[in-house]
Amino acid sequence: MSPAHPLALDAEALYTELLARVGALLKTSPAPTRLVGITSGGVWLAERLQRDLGLEGDAGVISYGLHRDDFARRGLAVSAQTLLPFDVQGAHVLLVDDVLYTGRTLRAVVNELFDYGRPASVRLAVLVDRGGRELPIQADVAATTVSLPQDQSLELARDDQGRLQFVIEPKKA
Repeated sequence: MSPAHPLALDAEALYTELLARVGALLKTSPAPTRLVGITSGGVWLAERLQRDLGLEGDAGVISYGLHRDDFARRGLAVSAQTLLPFDVQGAHVLLVDDVLYTGRTLRAVVNELFDYGRPASVRLAVLVDRGGRELPIQADVAATTVSLPQDQSLELARDDQGRLQFVIEPKKA
């Protein structure tokens, strides 16, 4: 097993691109649109977007663990619990995630979101779209698209100062 190593992508520069694209999207979206970060990298991004865009309130946090279709094989992932500081019923929601790959996490997140009510609309913003979809899910906003072999995972990491970087690791069995 090879050690994890940073991908030659500048996560901070991509965050700046995501910030601009989400800002533009929100200008054309129904108001208010609520940001909800998918654990864990999506939460970091949603909280930072919330602050940098000057949006009121707190970004929501959503977990996918209990709704994954491979829960029996994977078990419960260590992640934050869902916390939505707004009424989901009739809300306009922008889900935020770090990496979009197969779409299975997003399917689980949408199921979790609907456990809290029926939103008026749901959109998706991601830092990286790596293709490889198994489900018909796409991002409304992606800062970039990359290609990686199927046996590698791409993860967002954050240091103690809050700076972001990407890490490639061999996919866990």
